[in-house]
Amino acid sequence: MFKQFTRTEKPVDPKIVAIGARAPRQEAAPAAPTAEESELMARLELKSKLHDVLLDRLNLAVIDRVQPDELRREVAALVSQALTEEGRPMRTEEFKQLVDELLDEVLGFGPLEPLLADPTINDILVNTHRSVYVERAGVLEKSPVRFRDERHLLRIIDKIVSRIGRRVDESNPWVDARLADGSRVNAIIRPCAIDGPSMSIRKFARRPLTMERMIEIGTLNEAAALLLQGLVKAKLNILISGGTGSGKTTMLNAMSRNIGARERIVTIEDAAELQLQQDHVVRLETRPASPSGGGSVTQRDLVRNALRMRPDRIIVGEVRGAETFDMLQAMNTGHEGSMTTVHANTARDALGRIEQMVTMIGLDFPVSAIRSQIASGLNVVIQLNRLSDGTRRVMSISEITGIEGSTITMQDIFVYRKTGTTESGQVLGEFMATGIRPRCADAIRAAGVDLRGDLFASRGTSQ
Repeated sequence: MFKQFTRTEKPVDPKIVAIGARAPRQEAAPAAPTAEESELMARLELKSKLHDVLLDRLNLAVIDRVQPDELRREVAALVSQALTEEGRPMRTEEFKQLVDELLDEVLGFGPLEPLLADPTINDILVNTHRSVYVERAGVLEKSPVRFRDERHLLRIIDKIVSRIGRRVDESNPWVDARLADGSRVNAIIRPCAIDGPSMSIRKFARRPLTMERMIEIGTLNEAAALLLQGLVKAKLNILISGGTGSGKTTMLNAMSRNIGARERIVTIEDAAELQLQQDHVVRLETRPASPSGGGSVTQRDLVRNALRMRPDRIIVGEVRGAETFDMLQAMNTGHEGSMTTVHANTARDALGRIEQMVTMIGLDFPVSAIRSQIASGLNVVIQLNRLSDGTRRVMSISEITGIEGSTITMQDIFVYRKTGTTESGQVLGEFMATGIRPRCADAIRAAGVDLRGDLFASRGTSQ
């Protein structure tokens, strides 16, 4: 499988290299590297040389058809030969680790592979090639992982985005992409990233959280979960609101499990990450413009097209712009049970964001007409927050009751009240029914969900 040949690996876009090579601003001379840093740099340099050797001798055209064990044996033999020629003896464990890292470079995404394989990591945040952070259970921590240099990071970014037909270069310095497993990727390079390329990866959960698991970890309580189940089965239109990393998509996935198996679902996303379990699902994804500037497909285009696909439900991963108008139109014209998410800090702010995004289409709609569309189209707003200790909570489940004058009226059915913080920083609080029986209770019962008599009684559950 090994032979000498002209390197066929897809070359890095020369524009990317040019960006990566741009001289940084004049700054004070850096401090002399420590012994540990010098050792790390020497190891990275050795790995770089060995990586080049592998690319020169591997037949990349057939490498995907080779069994993993056979490929590992061949790579190990090649690395052993190269180390002997370099006069670099190495301990067994160190040698095995080096082979693993080189296989990651050839087949995967280099230093990122161990982080992508770690199930405890939710987010990977690359702040230039020298600094990588990860998030575990809502808490950020610095990772020992680093890239050899800026060019190395640029090559990994190009490898990620090129696999789905996207690009990043000087004319298009940022990109949204996804990995094969559905993990969401955003990358930005110079000149917009002043200190060098940066990348964030929101990992795709192999086992999506269920509502039962959310109850166990304290995201919400059983009474609130029963209400959410009823809202979906009763085909009410639902808006899930929250900040970045608050769990909006996770909640959308969990709630979607209550959609009937006989319903036709059309999902619309910028980068596909929903994990619906039903069989009858059509997944649509936006497309950026081509290098010539044409061919883009927006979420608004997809929402309009979805209306012609005989959907029972339309699910938009996140509304961000003019597509909000078409989504509201669908909700107001018989497409019940639609769901979407939006970035906002409170349920009231979420409605303001929806109103603002509708005005982006530039039509001369009076504000009163927009608010009337929101009040009649949406039924419920679910607010999620990530608290200071990293935990995620449903902060409120609010029913939209109508419009009075120029104000959309809402009533909270369940809320989460913070009561304090422990010395270790853990947030204390309780879920509470407000004592208000929602107007949609009869529709939920008609859908076959038994809402016990005391479900909405005002009381708290400590968490």
